[in-house]
Amino acid sequence: MRRYITTYLRNFDYLLFFTYVFLCLFGLVMIYSASMMVGIVYEDGTPDYFYRKQLTNLIIGALAFCIGAFFPYKHYSNKFIMFVGMLMMAVLIVWVNVAGTGYEETGSQSWIRIFGVSFQPSEFAKLFVILYIAGSFYKKSLKEKSIQYVKPNDIGYPIAIWLIILLSVGLETDLGAFVIIFMIAISVVFLSGIRGKSLFRFFALLSAFGGVLAGALALFKYDSIFNLSRVGRFQAWANPFEYEQGSGYQIINGYLAIGQGGLEGVGLGQSVQKLGYLPEPQNDFIMAIIAEELGIFGVVIVIIGIGIIVLRSFYIAMTTKDPLARMIAGGIGSWIGFQTFVNLGGVSGIIPLTGVTLPFISYGGTSILMLSLAMGILINVSMYYKREKSFYKGLRKNETN
Repeated sequence: MRRYITTYLRNFDYLLFFTYVFLCLFGLVMIYSASMMVGIVYEDGTPDYFYRKQLTNLIIGALAFCIGAFFPYKHYSNKFIMFVGMLMMAVLIVWVNVAGTGYEETGSQSWIRIFGVSFQPSEFAKLFVILYIAGSFYKKSLKEKSIQYVKPNDIGYPIAIWLIILLSVGLETDLGAFVIIFMIAISVVFLSGIRGKSLFRFFALLSAFGGVLAGALALFKYDSIFNLSRVGRFQAWANPFEYEQGSGYQIINGYLAIGQGGLEGVGLGQSVQKLGYLPEPQNDFIMAIIAEELGIFGVVIVIIGIGIIVLRSFYIAMTTKDPLARMIAGGIGSWIGFQTFVNLGGVSGIIPLTGVTLPFISYGGTSILMLSLAMGILINVSMYYKREKSFYKGLRKNETN
C-alpha cells in the first residue's frame, strides 16, 4: 500500500491539479462578486446565496474528482462499466424527455429534478460520449490487433448510441449542448489513431448522420428551435444595438461591462453591470463581470488556466502510445476547449448566444460535478502516461547500455 501511494504521488500531475483547483476557487470568488445583487433581489435576500450553493457544488465535485483520479481509466473499456453508463444515460434521456423542466421563453426542456436537486443530463452526456466511444474503439482495436483495422461498420452500435443522445439533446432544443456533443465525437474519432481513408469514412459517416439528424430536428421541431427567443439571439448577434431593449439587451450590457473594465478593471466587487443591468451575471456572462472588475488581467488569467488544461490534455493525447488514453485525454480537452470557445464567442459577439457556461468559472452544479469527474479521469490518465513514459525511457536507456 505504501509503495502504491509513493508511486501515485510521484506520478501525480500537480500542474493539472493545481490549475483545476485555482480555476474553481477563482470562479467561486467571482460567482460571489457577480451574484450579490441577484441573491438579494431574486433569491433569499442574502448576497452569498449563490456562493453557498456553489461551495456545496464544489465539495460534491471534489468527491467526484477523487473517484475519477483513483479509478483506473482502463476500466472504462470494461463491458460491465460501459453497460452501466449506457443504462444511466438511457434513464436520463427518458426522464428528461418525459418529465424535464426548462425555461418557457427559450422552449428548452433540459433539466430534471433528483431528490429536489436540479440535474442537467446533457452535461453527463458530454463525458459519457467520450468514455463510451473511446471504450468501444479500444475494445474493437484489441480484437482487430490494431485500431487501424477498425472500420465504421465495426462500431455501428456506439455511433447509434451517439445519435440517440444527439436526438435527445435536440428534442430538448439545447442547441449549445448539441453542437458540443457533436464536436466531441468528431474529436475522439480524430484522436483514435485511425488514418487515411478509414478516418475519412468515419468523418463522412458521422457528419452525414449528424447533418441528417440536425435537418430532421429543424424540420419537425422548427417552432421549438426557431422560437422568438432563439431568432432574437441571431438578430442580436447580427446587430445587437438594433434590439437594445430586447434580444440585444444582454449582449450590449456585456459589451459595456467589458469596455468599462479596460486594462486594470474597476476593482473586485465594484461592477456596475451586475446591479440589475446584466441578467444572470453569475452564469454564461460571468466573463463580462471578470473583465469589468479585473480588466484584461483577469480575463487572461482565466484563458491561461483553461489553456493549460486543454494543451496538457492534447499533449498527453498526442504523445501516449495507449489509444484509450489518447481518446479520453483528447476528448476531455476538446470538450473543455470547445465549450470555452462557445461561451467566450457568445459573450464577445463572435457567435450567437447559446447559454453555454464557462468551464470551472460559471455557476452550475451539474457542470462543475461532471467537469470535476472529467478532471479526475484526466489526471488518472496523466499518471499512467507518466509511468508509461518512464518505462519506455528505461527501455531505451537499457538498449543504449
